[in-house]
This record gives sequence, structure tokens and C-alpha cells, in this order.
Amino acid sequence: MKNKTLASPFIFVPSVLLPLLLLFSSQPISCTPLDSLHENFFQCLSKHLDPSDQNSTILYSPAQPSFLTVLQARIRNPRYNTSTTPKPSLIVTPLRETHVAATVLCAKSIGIQLKIRSGGHDYDGTSYVSDNSFVILDMFNLRSIDIDIEHETAWVQAGANLGDLYYKISEKSKTHGFPAGLCHTVGIGGHISGGGYGNMIRKYGLTVDNVIDARIVDVRGRIFDRKAMGEDLFWAIRGGGGASFGVILAYKLRLVKVPEIVSTFWLQRTLEENATDLVHRWQFVADKIDNDLVLRLLLNPVDAKTKGQKTVMAGFAGMFLGNADRLVSVMTKEFPELGLNKTHCKEMSWFQSMLQWTLLTPKKEIFFKRKSDYVKNPIPKEGLEAIWKKMMELDNIDFFFTPYGGRMSEIPADETPFPHRAGTIFKIHYSLNWVQEGIEADNNHMNQIRQLYEFMTPFVSSSPREAFLNYRDLDIGIINHNGNNSYEEAKVFGVKYFKNNFDRLVKVKTMVDPENFFRSQQSIPPLPPQGK
Repeated sequence: MKNKTLASPFIFVPSVLLPLLLLFSSQPISCTPLDSLHENFFQCLSKHLDPSDQNSTILYSPAQPSFLTVLQARIRNPRYNTSTTPKPSLIVTPLRETHVAATVLCAKSIGIQLKIRSGGHDYDGTSYVSDNSFVILDMFNLRSIDIDIEHETAWVQAGANLGDLYYKISEKSKTHGFPAGLCHTVGIGGHISGGGYGNMIRKYGLTVDNVIDARIVDVRGRIFDRKAMGEDLFWAIRGGGGASFGVILAYKLRLVKVPEIVSTFWLQRTLEENATDLVHRWQFVADKIDNDLVLRLLLNPVDAKTKGQKTVMAGFAGMFLGNADRLVSVMTKEFPELGLNKTHCKEMSWFQSMLQWTLLTPKKEIFFKRKSDYVKNPIPKEGLEAIWKKMMELDNIDFFFTPYGGRMSEIPADETPFPHRAGTIFKIHYSLNWVQEGIEADNNHMNQIRQLYEFMTPFVSSSPREAFLNYRDLDIGIINHNGNNSYEEAKVFGVKYFKNNFDRLVKVKTMVDPENFFRSQQSIPPLPPQGK
């Protein structure tokens, strides 16, 4: 998708396809509210129907056998895929940008809530669950990727996955990459609009720090690029959650240079193997070490060699933009306590390193809950020991520590909506998985992760206790499940995600979507009209 496709600063949408209309026209439509909704939506879209599109399939209703297949294909958390989970009245799977715009116009005119889904890694289901009647706009067909190595850029549509992007880059260059996430099935639209990060965070910053243009459908069905939307809206959709402001169609990305050879390693130590001292020392090293290295830490309770006892395993996972010799030299100088040597290291291309990381993702459906925190001051050894004890008392809750520093400390907190920059040592990702079905199992596991989160309060950021938007967490604040949060309700969770940037996001929302059409359980609210 190159710039020449932008023929004008904005486009008013003249047409959209309406597939499957004949499916319903051959049957009498009853007077039930659901059928009435379907009929009204179909009639609205039919006004924009392009005859050349009539054989395409983009609309799915509950009456079709394929409806549940399309709905469930991109639900990653089965907690939101039960018989009692609210289902959409329709799913729209657009093939063109104009199909997206017409869907927005019809949903708005009919008065039905629109949910926007680009990948399905939405931890708490805000992109595909609502207590209201709603339509899902699923972007998975809009997945084109146009790599321009000469200018070191890429246009990527919102429905493409990170794995698609990495593969396309590798086809064109062995010395280019992009600083985004580790799981190849994550959708571009949600990943980037919420911030996005990966193994090059300390070298090149966040995913949103490397976005140079975008295309978006606004509440009036217009398609804007960066110039047409203006810098305020462009700022907001780079870390403020794009679905609060419109439908992200595509992002233009700045590719980054990577060496032909990168190095990775994975070392594990238990408490009996000095893990406490190593984790304590890690906190003073990981955010200050060479920017070419990200040294992540996985902590999880495991069975000890002593029967009937538990211990904690600390896994040190490194990715270094350079060869193994230089990596060992850096680690020997900065973190000799870990004892890294060349036999622990693997050399490969950057693309191969991303494939290696994706092997760590779950291979089967699991129920899960995720939460996040930010650490500003090193946790003392006695604090770590208390944490180990708590972890072993509870279920198998894992910690993932991602170090900051480097480029993250250089970018101002208001450069994008993502505010967690200088002063942050590392981010905590809490992860709890389970396979048992049912409300009792859900409640038990949810209570456990909440206990650990509460226990961590003295060790993490405060006033506010910060959180990462892409690890969406419906626990942290007052939730209006219909998405009509007031400013005061939204501020409870808004300042945790965005700190001082929350008010600017509210101003942008008020400017572009004053009636709050684009909304979800934790969306940005507009200010009420003056006098109300």
C-alpha cells in the first residue's frame, strides 16, 4: 500500500457489498426484534451495494452454520467463548476499505454498537463481547503488506498478523526487522494502537514509536491518512487504543536495521541455585546494559527435587543484536553472576529468532487471565523472598519481567499516549492459565491472581498504579459494560493506562467522536456537552 493510493485527503464512501442477501430474501422474515435488526442492516448496506461485489461473502448471521466458526476463529481466551457469552447479531468481514466505512455508517444509523477485532488477542474480550446488541467488524481479510526496502518502510493493513509482517520483511531483506511482539498470531491493528513492544524495545522503543502514517475510518465514514486526520488524532491512535476513535485500516511503519546474525540464550536457575541473588542483581543491570540486548526474565513456581515441595524457577531469556562473542563479552562485563558462556548461545538471523520465540506460545486452548504492573525501584531481597513464598502458596502464576531503559528512557512520556517511559526499570506481566471449565474454576483462578496482584502492591508503581493497555484488564477500575463510561468512571482506569495523557485523549475523543459511537468497556469517553 504505497502513498500513490491516497488520491485525496479524505474519501466519502459511495458503495459497499452486501453478500448473502438472497439467503434471507428466499425466506419470510419474522417480526422478531433480531430479524428486524438484520433486515434494517441489510437494507442500509444494500443502498451502497456495488453489483460487482454481489458474489462476495462478508456478512454472517447466527442463522448461518459458518457464523460460529467465524466468531470463534479469533477468540484466543475460551473464558469468552462459552454458551452464556453474549454473541453478536452480525459479523462483518470486509474485503475493502469502503466496506469498513459503510459498515460504520450503517451501524451508526441503525444505532447498534460496533466492536472492532483485528486479531483476537484481546485478553478480556472487549473487542468481541458486549451486554448490548452488537456487530463485530472483523478485519482479518484486510491483511495486505507492502514492503518498500528502498525507503525502509511498510504499509500493513490492520488484519495482518505479526508473523505475516516478519515473513514479508524477511523475503525482501536479511538486515531489516520491525520492533513488535513475539507471538506471530497477534493482529497488527490492536497491537500497534495499544502500544506494542518486543525484543528490540531497548534499541528502538515501542512499536508505536516507529509508526509514520496511518489510515482510519472516522465516525462519518470518511477515510483519512495522517495529513487529513491531523496530528492530534494521529497521536491518539499510536498507543491510546485506536478503537476509541475509529477503525484503523492500516499503519505505515518505519523498518529498522538488524545485523545478519543475532544471538539468543535461555538459562534457568532455581532458588536452590542462587536464583534470588540473580533476580535481585538483574534489577540493577537489565535496564542499563547494552541497548542491543534485551534480557527478559520468566519466574514460575515448579516442583522441587525434594518430594512434595515447591521452588521458584528463574529463566533468563536474552536476544542480542550481534554475534555470540560480543554477547558473551557484554554479559561477562555487566552481569558475570549469571555465568553466560558461548555454549549457552545460539546464532541465527533476526527472522529465525522471532520464530524461536513464537515456539513459546501456547499450543492449545487454555483459559487465562493476565495483569500488568510497572516497577520503579528494585525489589529488595527480602521482598523477593516474600514473593516466592506467595507464589508457591498459590496456583501456577507466572511472572514475565521485561526491562526498559535504553531508547525507552529517551522518548518523552507525552510523545505518544503510552506514558511508561523514563524511571521504569521493568514491566511485570502476570500470567495464569488453566484448563478446567466452569464458573467455579474461573472464580478460583481469578481470585488467586487477584491475591497475588494485591500482594505486589508495595513493590510496584503507585499514584497511580500503572498498567499496560495491551494487557487489557477489566479489574482495574469502574466498568460500564455498555461502554458509556463517564469521564470520572473512565479516569479510574484511564490514568493507570495513560497517566497524564488521559485528558488529552479525552479531548481528541470529544473532537472526533462526541457522541461516543466507538466505545467498549474501557474506551476513552468524550466530555459531556457544555451545560450538561
